[in-house]
Amino acid sequence: MTASSSDKGKYKKMAMSSKEYQNFAKTREPSRSIGTNCLKAFIIGGGICVVGQVIQELFMHLLHMKAEDASNPTVAVLIIISVILTSIGVYDKIAQWAGAGTAVPVTGFANSMCSAALEHRAEGLVLGVGANMFKLAGSVIVFGVVAAFFVGIVHLILGTGGQ
Repeated sequence: MTASSSDKGKYKKMAMSSKEYQNFAKTREPSRSIGTNCLKAFIIGGGICVVGQVIQELFMHLLHMKAEDASNPTVAVLIIISVILTSIGVYDKIAQWAGAGTAVPVTGFANSMCSAALEHRAEGLVLGVGANMFKLAGSVIVFGVVAAFFVGIVHLILGTGGQ
């Protein structure tokens, strides 16, 4: 859209330095209550963990599994719940209210992958979903592998053998 000749003198050209713009942006930024945000994250993140514990207890009592055996299907069920809630738009509303409380558990990772897949599904399964779903996941997987490597080195040096 171009300005007409009658509009040329109406608008004042803004020439702000980056420092001036940062100060201007800070005056317009809404205030955040750190205590309230931490409490919301604690409640929702803790609630997700409680749900996970309930699911694990159900596996242990109903299917007579040991705690070690029940942990893998528990994580799978939490991931499925997260993907379903993301698909119907509920998880994002919870995350908007709770902030980091939904990002820390495994459900946050599942949400980020599912969101990327949903966002790019119109581009096709391979170039859309497949290529874009792992953009975030790739960095998380690399960090996990590198962290596991260093933890393994520390255990090797200390002679604890991973115990």
